[in-house]
Amino acid sequence: MSTEEKPAAPRSLAEALRARDDDSLSALLRGRPDLITPVPTDLTQLATRAGTRASVVRALERLDRFALQTAEALAVAADPATYAELLGLMAGDDGDPLVTAALPRGLGTLRELALVWGPDDRLRLVRTARELLAPTPQHPSPTGLGPTVQEATSGMSPGRIQDLVTAAGLPSTHDSVSATAALTGLFTDRTRMSALLDEAPAASVEVLERLVWGPPYGQVTADPAPRLRWLLDRGLLLPTAPGTVVLPREVALHLRAGRAHRAPEPVAPPVETAVTHRPQVVDATAAGQAYTTLATVEELLKDWDEGGPAVLRAGGLSVRDLKRTAVALDVSEPVAAFWVELAYAAGLIASDGEADERYAATPAYDEWLEQPAARRWARLAETWLTGTRTAGLVGGRDAKDRALAALGPGLDRSAAPEVRHRVLGLLAELPEGAAPARESVLARLRWERPLRRDPQRDPQRDTGPDADLRVRLARWALSEAELLGVTGRGALSAHGRALLGAHAPAHAPDEEPEGPGDKLPVHHRPVPRLEPLTPAEQSVASATAARLLAPLLPEPLDHVLLQADLTAVAPGPLQRHLADMLDVLADVESKGGATVYRFTPASVRRALDAGRAASDLHAFLTEHSRTPVPQPLAYLIDDVARRHGHLRVGAASAYVRCDDDAMLNEILADKRSAGLRLRRLAPTVLAAQADPAALLEGLRAMGFAPAAESAEGDVLITRAHAHRTPPRTPPEPVPEGPPAPDPTLLAAAIRAIRAGDLASTTPRKSPEPTAGGALPRTSSAETLATVQAAVLTGQALWIGYVNAEGAASQRVIAPVRVEGGFVTAYDHTADEVRTYPLHRITGVAELADE
Repeated sequence: MSTEEKPAAPRSLAEALRARDDDSLSALLRGRPDLITPVPTDLTQLATRAGTRASVVRALERLDRFALQTAEALAVAADPATYAELLGLMAGDDGDPLVTAALPRGLGTLRELALVWGPDDRLRLVRTARELLAPTPQHPSPTGLGPTVQEATSGMSPGRIQDLVTAAGLPSTHDSVSATAALTGLFTDRTRMSALLDEAPAASVEVLERLVWGPPYGQVTADPAPRLRWLLDRGLLLPTAPGTVVLPREVALHLRAGRAHRAPEPVAPPVETAVTHRPQVVDATAAGQAYTTLATVEELLKDWDEGGPAVLRAGGLSVRDLKRTAVALDVSEPVAAFWVELAYAAGLIASDGEADERYAATPAYDEWLEQPAARRWARLAETWLTGTRTAGLVGGRDAKDRALAALGPGLDRSAAPEVRHRVLGLLAELPEGAAPARESVLARLRWERPLRRDPQRDPQRDTGPDADLRVRLARWALSEAELLGVTGRGALSAHGRALLGAHAPAHAPDEEPEGPGDKLPVHHRPVPRLEPLTPAEQSVASATAARLLAPLLPEPLDHVLLQADLTAVAPGPLQRHLADMLDVLADVESKGGATVYRFTPASVRRALDAGRAASDLHAFLTEHSRTPVPQPLAYLIDDVARRHGHLRVGAASAYVRCDDDAMLNEILADKRSAGLRLRRLAPTVLAAQADPAALLEGLRAMGFAPAAESAEGDVLITRAHAHRTPPRTPPEPVPEGPPAPDPTLLAAAIRAIRAGDLASTTPRKSPEPTAGGALPRTSSAETLATVQAAVLTGQALWIGYVNAEGAASQRVIAPVRVEGGFVTAYDHTADEVRTYPLHRITGVAELADE
């Protein structure tokens, strides 16, 4: 026999954690960051926190499909279970080789997250996890298994149990416990169980086959049919309630050839390629959509420049305003909601906070406009990638059946950034130019995380496949990435990879890729960054994405093509000052690759009202047109300018004056002027009971072109003004639980936990041993004498200490100096030198020699 003794198995999760090294504890705290918020005082508290329901639920939600199936199998196994038993439940009697190879990884994941502890011969699932995953009548297990024979017969009379034993061909016993054990032994013995089922009628076997994969419960009448009676008499079906029977777990496992799951999924499903494009085509398509993104957001903000829609009392946009915005942008309402939410999340629009609260552009919008186009796009893309506002929810209803409005509350989903990042990460794993099959991306995400329902939606209403929040977020992410220009033709672009934190592509934008079939060699493909970036890393990645996108965006043009039909064609994007002037001088007739502007009397008058003279308009068109200014357009400008300001409107309530009394006679004779209630004050002056603004609008509706004038008689130039909100900060993303700890925090937390554990578990010498973790108690004189002796010997002590706030704790200290009523010592618990008032030390005890 070997002289080496096998280490004793841990008796609790705390003991199992105590046996871990620092790297293993770091992996646990990285995988479950909620465990160090705040930092536990010792490993016992860490184990207790790791077993709480909220923490276990959060940990289970982050398991992949196979690791979760492993936990579900342990939940229906004996407690504790052996590795061989677990392997049998996962791989079955046939020993599926894929499952056999993957099981160590699945079990290792559960151990790393402290959901399973103990050696391979005594595997224990954390009690809370077992309660969540074990089958109950109210919450069936995903395995489809029912209760064990012992659980199903717990309320059965002893006589009935003996009848079952006898009918099954077993000798009768003296008590119910041994009878139940005999029945369990029969059902778990493959040979004897097969012999019993060989005697079963074919109809009875059909009943078992219908229940074997779940649900295991069925309904029976007071007088069961013979096929059911045969099963009930032998305990192959057990009654659980009047009219209800259940298939015992042991019977189901025999019929399943030992497998807990019908279809174990040890390997992640691959992301399949639907179509492959040349990378240059993908980048060009994505760049074109990126430019459309900028144009759409600018058009939205321009439409709201002088004050946008009103804010609903409950917050957000009304359905009518969203429809109006969709019409203005020429997009569908869900797409309009996406652009509105994106601008809001980027801090470009907000509510103005006035009494009549409305949405408007923020001062940050003006700063954003001054940036280069690629930088503006990068800011929007980064906002989308890291934000939690979810536009896809607009139009739906929350758990309280309240409508979810654009810009309103209830649209934050903390899982959105992770899902968007993961979706793009899966695309980045494909060769450049490869567009995935959407369903394969969704299948991969379903495997990587278990079913996760939206906590803010009604579970009774969400029962379909899209009830999984991550699946819905992934569908929206794929569509939104294409809208933004992160992807092109379904494939991830070069600037999209850079935004994700992947390496830049190995080819220049205009180069042909290397390798056969227009595919890059494996060693030249970008390496994806799978985990989300820190804010500093994301800023660098966004800057890289902007640099890659910049050469792909079209250069703004400084000219248009004037046509004889009073239109102007912009063959591409225009320089800002040119586009702004054309927006005042003409109306947009159509958009697309080229924008068509139409000149009308109203649009020319709008430019004149903005302070432009006719000569300015002629000079502007001559300078910026590659074609001669058509004669009809020149005539239109001169004709409107000649009439502009011929009539003057002032405040008296309001008056109209004109040197041409014939024109005033024409106005008075027109029936449309009746509402203005005009009367003649002088041959060249009319008075009105309407205010000047209404008088101006009324005369313009009648076909005249009046101009407003000041009290001094000067023409008032009405200029377009921009309404801005006060400075606003963008909405903060809603985090999904505590953030992942950085290495510095992890090291400090582990050091503190181990020091606290040393203080609470080190053996002590005490004349009066304390129980239950109570603080040591000694007299003041004894405390002083013990501490002074420890200073001379360098011995460590265990002390009880109460701080100024009254919080009690126990510590391990090495006293260095005692003077003035204070003891200075190295505190092993805090890993630093501290000074303690002697009157706050409740007592001391020497540590054991070990």
